[in-house]
Amino acid sequence: MLKEIQNELIKISDPQVAKSGRRFFKEEIKIRGVKTPDVKKLAKTYFQQIDKMEKSAVFDLCEKLIQTDYQEEFFVACEFSYRIKKNFEKSDFKIFEKWVKNYINNWAKCDSFCNHTMGELIEKFPELITEIKKWTSSKNLWVRRAAAVTFILPARHGKFVDDVFEIADSMLLDNEDMVQKGYGWALKAASQKRPQCVYDFVVSRVGQMPRTAYRYAIEKLPFEMKQKAMKL
Repeated sequence: MLKEIQNELIKISDPQVAKSGRRFFKEEIKIRGVKTPDVKKLAKTYFQQIDKMEKSAVFDLCEKLIQTDYQEEFFVACEFSYRIKKNFEKSDFKIFEKWVKNYINNWAKCDSFCNHTMGELIEKFPELITEIKKWTSSKNLWVRRAAAVTFILPARHGKFVDDVFEIADSMLLDNEDMVQKGYGWALKAASQKRPQCVYDFVVSRVGQMPRTAYRYAIEKLPFEMKQKAMKL
């Protein structure tokens, strides 16, 4: 199936899409040139074949896709892993952590996997948040970003906001802009349900928080709050 998926991706790839996609990354990436909606459509089609497979077999296929290092194969793996979320167990964290630490090497892979699969896992098993917080001290910038963006979707619904604050504080002075944008994004997500808390958090750190993170964090605040924050 790995070869089938790769062959299908090659068939629908476009060099111009690949060229355009590379412009969004500072680092070199392996990309075939398939538009995201087409990748999702392909993943949906193939998932019908693996829906009844054992979870371990699905994860094995996901890892083989991820190991190719191509963006599109990685996104297919993200779709597969997320689609079996009802079968997640706490022990799956070790597998997912391995993928984060060993295979994620750009912001798109980080966000695609962590927003959905990792976010779903911590919603189901909040006790794993302690393990996620350890990622903030990683030497790998993508692992640090992953610590923040894992909380995006739960935070939008008002969940784990205090944990978002703790993670943001632990990486407040991080030198990497992609990490700053990561925790700034998590704060922005939290502001949709807890605007006053996020406002109080960011303005109390206005002299320390990098402006990149600060601008991200205040973007979705109510108009008056945002205006006040922008003047600081």
